[in-house]
Amino acid sequence: MLTSLCPVIRTIRIKESRAFYSDLFGFEVTEETDWYVGLGRPGPAPRELLLVDPTHPALPAALRRPMSLVRFTVEVEGGHKELARVAACAAPAGARRSGTDGPEGDDVLVTDPNGVKIRVIAPE
Repeated sequence: MLTSLCPVIRTIRIKESRAFYSDLFGFEVTEETDWYVGLGRPGPAPRELLLVDPTHPALPAALRRPMSLVRFTVEVEGGHKELARVAACAAPAGARRSGTDGPEGDDVLVTDPNGVKIRVIAPE
Protein backbone atom coordinates (compact mmCIF):
# COMPACT_ATOMS: atom_id res chain seq x y z
CA MET A 1 0.00 0.00 0.00
CA LEU A 2 1.36 3.40 -0.98
CA THR A 3 1.57 5.75 2.01
CA SER A 4 3.61 8.60 0.58
CA LEU A 5 4.85 10.01 -2.71
CA CYS A 6 7.52 12.68 -3.04
CA PRO A 7 8.26 13.93 -6.57
CA VAL A 8 11.67 15.50 -7.18
CA ILE A 9 11.96 18.30 -9.73
CA ARG A 10 15.47 19.05 -10.97
CA THR A 11 15.56 22.77 -11.74
CA ILE A 12 17.91 25.72 -11.93
CA ARG A 13 14.87 27.91 -11.11
CA ILE A 14 14.53 26.94 -7.46
CA LYS A 15 13.31 30.33 -6.16
CA GLU A 16 10.65 30.69 -8.86
CA SER A 17 9.56 27.07 -8.40
CA ARG A 18 9.33 27.46 -4.62
CA ALA A 19 7.12 30.53 -5.04
CA PHE A 20 4.96 28.82 -7.67
CA TYR A 21 4.18 25.74 -5.57
CA SER A 22 3.77 27.79 -2.38
CA ASP A 23 1.41 30.33 -3.93
CA LEU A 24 -0.72 27.90 -5.93
CA PHE A 25 -0.87 24.87 -3.67
CA GLY A 26 0.05 26.08 -0.19
CA PHE A 27 3.36 24.24 0.14
CA GLU A 28 5.66 25.43 2.91
CA VAL A 29 9.44 25.14 3.07
CA THR A 30 10.44 22.25 5.33
CA GLU A 31 14.14 22.20 4.49
CA GLU A 32 16.33 24.52 2.43
CA THR A 33 19.92 24.92 1.26
CA ASP A 34 21.38 26.86 -1.65
CA TRP A 35 20.77 23.90 -4.01
CA TYR A 36 17.84 22.02 -2.44
CA VAL A 37 14.36 22.95 -1.18
CA GLY A 38 12.00 20.55 0.54
CA LEU A 39 8.34 21.58 0.41
CA GLY A 40 5.52 20.08 2.42
CA ARG A 41 1.83 20.48 3.12
CA PRO A 42 0.09 19.68 6.37
CA GLY A 43 -2.60 17.05 6.38
CA PRO A 44 -3.34 13.45 7.23
CA ALA A 45 -1.26 12.06 4.35
CA PRO A 46 2.29 13.27 3.69
CA ARG A 47 2.45 15.69 0.79
CA GLU A 48 5.99 16.54 -0.21
CA LEU A 49 7.82 17.97 -3.18
CA LEU A 50 11.56 18.42 -3.59
CA LEU A 51 13.31 20.98 -5.77
CA VAL A 52 16.95 20.20 -6.55
CA ASP A 53 19.51 22.20 -8.55
CA PRO A 54 20.85 19.69 -11.10
CA THR A 55 24.16 21.53 -11.44
CA HIS A 56 25.22 20.87 -7.85
CA PRO A 57 28.24 18.55 -7.51
CA ALA A 58 26.54 16.57 -4.70
CA LEU A 59 24.36 14.92 -7.33
CA PRO A 60 25.63 11.96 -9.35
CA ALA A 61 26.72 12.99 -12.84
CA ALA A 62 23.78 11.14 -14.43
CA LEU A 63 21.34 13.44 -12.60
CA ARG A 64 23.07 16.74 -13.39
CA ARG A 65 20.65 17.86 -16.05
CA PRO A 66 17.22 19.52 -15.95
CA MET A 67 14.13 17.37 -16.33
CA SER A 68 12.84 16.95 -19.84
CA LEU A 69 9.19 15.95 -19.40
CA VAL A 70 6.90 15.76 -16.39
CA ARG A 71 3.17 16.01 -15.92
CA PHE A 72 1.20 15.91 -12.66
CA THR A 73 -2.48 15.75 -11.90
CA VAL A 74 -3.39 17.49 -8.65
CA GLU A 75 -6.78 17.31 -6.96
CA VAL A 76 -7.89 20.33 -4.90
CA GLU A 77 -10.92 21.11 -2.76
CA GLY A 78 -13.12 24.11 -3.41
CA GLY A 79 -14.65 23.39 -6.79
CA HIS A 80 -14.87 26.08 -9.45
CA LYS A 81 -13.84 28.83 -7.01
CA GLU A 82 -10.50 27.13 -6.30
CA LEU A 83 -9.90 26.44 -10.00
CA ALA A 84 -10.49 30.14 -10.73
CA ARG A 85 -7.97 31.08 -8.01
CA VAL A 86 -5.36 28.66 -9.41
CA ALA A 87 -5.89 29.95 -12.96
CA ALA A 88 -5.55 33.58 -11.81
CA CYS A 89 -2.35 32.87 -9.83
CA ALA A 90 -0.81 30.89 -12.68
CA ALA A 91 -1.84 33.29 -15.44
CA PRO A 92 1.62 34.90 -15.81
CA ALA A 93 3.23 31.47 -16.21
CA GLY A 94 0.46 30.15 -18.42
CA ALA A 95 -2.87 28.66 -17.47
CA ARG A 96 -5.83 27.53 -19.46
CA ARG A 97 -9.13 25.88 -18.75
CA SER A 98 -9.55 22.75 -20.76
CA GLY A 99 -13.31 22.85 -20.48
CA THR A 100 -13.68 19.19 -19.65
CA ASP A 101 -16.67 18.38 -17.55
CA GLY A 102 -16.59 14.76 -16.52
CA PRO A 103 -16.87 12.76 -13.33
CA GLU A 104 -13.86 14.57 -11.89
CA GLY A 105 -15.30 18.04 -12.61
CA ASP A 106 -13.64 20.85 -14.48
CA ASP A 107 -9.90 21.25 -14.70
CA VAL A 108 -7.27 23.89 -15.24
CA LEU A 109 -3.94 23.22 -16.92
CA VAL A 110 -0.98 25.22 -15.59
CA THR A 111 2.74 25.20 -16.30
CA ASP A 112 5.37 25.70 -13.61
CA PRO A 113 8.58 27.74 -14.16
CA ASN A 114 10.36 24.60 -15.40
CA GLY A 115 7.79 23.57 -17.99
CA VAL A 116 6.14 20.95 -15.74
CA LYS A 117 2.53 20.56 -16.85
CA ILE A 118 0.01 20.34 -14.02
CA ARG A 119 -3.62 19.37 -14.49
CA VAL A 120 -5.58 20.71 -11.53
CA ILE A 121 -8.93 19.08 -10.91
CA ALA A 122 -11.58 20.04 -8.36
CA PRO A 123 -14.33 17.48 -7.99
CA GLU A 124 -17.68 18.97 -7.03
